[in-house]
Formats: sequence, C-alpha cells, structure tokens
Amino acid sequence: MKDFRNIIFVLIILLFALQMLVTKQDAPKASTASEIKPIISLSTFSLYDIAKHLVGDSVELVMILPFGVDAHSFEPTPKLMAKIQKSALVVYSGAGLEPWIDGFDFKSDVINMSKHVKLKELESKGHKHHEHHGESCSHSGVDPHYWLDIQNMVKSTNIIKDALIKISPNLKELYENNAQKYITMLKLLDSEYKNELDECKLDTIIVNHNAFSYLSHNYGFHVEALSGLSPEAQPSAKQMIKLTQHVKEHNIKTIFFESFVSDKAIKSIASEAKVNVDVLQPLGNITADEAKKKLTYEDIMRKNLEKISKALECK
Repeated sequence: MKDFRNIIFVLIILLFALQMLVTKQDAPKASTASEIKPIISLSTFSLYDIAKHLVGDSVELVMILPFGVDAHSFEPTPKLMAKIQKSALVVYSGAGLEPWIDGFDFKSDVINMSKHVKLKELESKGHKHHEHHGESCSHSGVDPHYWLDIQNMVKSTNIIKDALIKISPNLKELYENNAQKYITMLKLLDSEYKNELDECKLDTIIVNHNAFSYLSHNYGFHVEALSGLSPEAQPSAKQMIKLTQHVKEHNIKTIFFESFVSDKAIKSIASEAKVNVDVLQPLGNITADEAKKKLTYEDIMRKNLEKISKALECK
C-alpha cells in the first residue's frame, strides 16, 4: 500500500511539472530588440509600392505622403517627422518634388531616388526634352514624374532591394526573389504599352498639366497641356482657345485631368468642344478610394494604358 501511495505521489509531481512546462511554452515571449521590425519610410506611392512588394511583413512600412493628398503641396506633421527620424531607411523621390526635405536632418540612411534614375529636362518652348542623369537636376524645368518611365522603376526596385539587404542581410534571398518578381511584372507592363500603342489613329492626348512626358516619349505619342509641370498653374485664355481648336480640328473624343487637380478648366474645354472628360493617374500619389481598393502601381498603369489607347484610337 505504501508503495502504491509513493507511485501516486510521483505521478502527481510529474503531471505538475509537465503542466508548468506547457504553461511556460505557451506564455507570450517578451519582446527583444532583435524582434523589433525596422521602419522604412518612403515619400511617394510608386516608391512605396515597390517596397511593399519586396518586404512582405519583414519591416514596418511608412507612406510619408498620406493617401489622397497632393504631393506638390504636402507638408509633414511633427508626429510624422518624428516617425521618419526613427526609420532605418528613408527613400524620397527628389527632383524638387518634396520641398519639405530641405534642411531636414536625417538620422538614418537616406536615398534621393532622383539621383539614381534618368530624368527629363523640359525646355520652355515646344515641350521638348532630353535625357540625363539626375546628379545635376535641381534646377527648374525637370520633370519629377520619372516613375512613369518603367525603366526608372526597374532601377528604383534594385536600389531599394540593395538598401533592404544592407539593413537585413539575413533576408537577402527574400528581397532578391521578390525584386525579380516585381521587375518581371514591370517588363511585361512595358511590353503591353509598346504593343497597345504601336498603331494609333491619333497621336496626341490633352491633359490639364504635363505629368506624362515620360510615357509620351517612350511610347511615341504627344502631350498637349493646359499648364506646364505645375498643377497649380492657371491656364491662359489663349492656351484654352488653342487647345479647344486642337480638340475640334483633330476629332479628339476624350481629354484628361487628374484626381488632385481642379477639373474646371479642362471641363470648360470639353463642354465647348463637346467631348468626354476622364481621369489619368500620374501616380505621385493615389486617392483614398484607390487605396481602399488596394490598387497597385501595376493596376493603375494598366488603367492608364486602357484610357490612353482609347483616346488615341489605337488598333
């Protein structure tokens, strides 16, 4: 009987020890510095889209420019500036698109992406342009919408990939694989633009401001704009009359404006010329509704292609 009681006692001790071990394993682990995800901040949607497709859940991504806000006039709040200061990496567009950058004291690695891509300098007459590297492109007349050149997006993807690997070398394979998938998508998108816009009845689109010179240069069409690079610029009466005549004479059926720009002038031309009005997305940022739908760079570029192809009456 005594031996039986001893056996029962030992079994109780073992069950208690086993329960303590299971409880310890199931208990939430205390956070350590090595488990805290690095913060990566990016200033525009296109750069953010690249990073989002590369990192998975390995970092905390911050979109500096809030969805639905115009990139040309944005000023970050002190709270957002503090978040940027905590970032392991800050990637901004450059080429004059973010005036708030001037004088900002970065505490982290920082990339001015305009110094790694090809930019276009627009001449004051005839909207002509030429290509060169962005190292000396801080002067006025440079088109900052370089992400609409798909080859620039490929370069940006590789730059961001290398920066991520520098921060987390143990995730090199993840970042390289995801970067290759993203670049493959970009190359397919480039082929679709070339094929779709190869044969078109018309050769010019009408927009409210000239954010599309990279697209027009690469795919062989022209852009006529109410204003130059500044979306805030007010078109002259002479320019409005000229574009109205152009629309009528060339039998253009659709003219375009942007989500973050007043559509008053372009709708006035459309009313006078009796044509349709639609939205083209220059992808400096996206609207809150587009963000809610989780639209990507790829999604929106395909929507732009469909609209441009229809306006130019291609194939």
